[in-house]
Amino acid sequence: MLIRKLSQAITICLIGLAMVHISHAQNSPQDYLNAHNAARARVGVGPIRWDNKVAAYAQNYANKRKGDCRLVHSVGPYGENLAWSSGDLTGSAAVKMWVDERPHYDYNSNSCVGGECRHYTQVVWQNSVRLGCAKVSCNSGGTIISCNYDPPGNYVTQRPYDLVSIF
Repeated sequence: MLIRKLSQAITICLIGLAMVHISHAQNSPQDYLNAHNAARARVGVGPIRWDNKVAAYAQNYANKRKGDCRLVHSVGPYGENLAWSSGDLTGSAAVKMWVDERPHYDYNSNSCVGGECRHYTQVVWQNSVRLGCAKVSCNSGGTIISCNYDPPGNYVTQRPYDLVSIF
């Protein structure tokens, strides 16, 4: 009886540890949403929401890249940001990389100045309201993450958000 109770206690502890690990993995839909919505809120853009259809598209495409882990856009019906790491990249870290391009976006000229900014502008694109992301471990090692946005953004002639909305 004592061994059975001890076994149950160990099982409960292991499940608890697994849940802590999962909650800190930063790869859940809510983790992707939190990172996106924090960036969007900083410029007055409303929240984006998770969409299972868009997420299935992201997962399908990420699975196709598993063999070579190349950052090649899908050219599908959605906006898209891709990230790669030679290690285990979390979804939150991928979104942070894209958002860290913010200093390169010049609102007045609606262009990137001094570096890449188009991943950032897709994150904060006000007309994109649905999000789906996926992560895969590559056969050669490393991680690729795909986030897709519906409707897509990053149209050259349009701004990602209206400055009036942030005042």
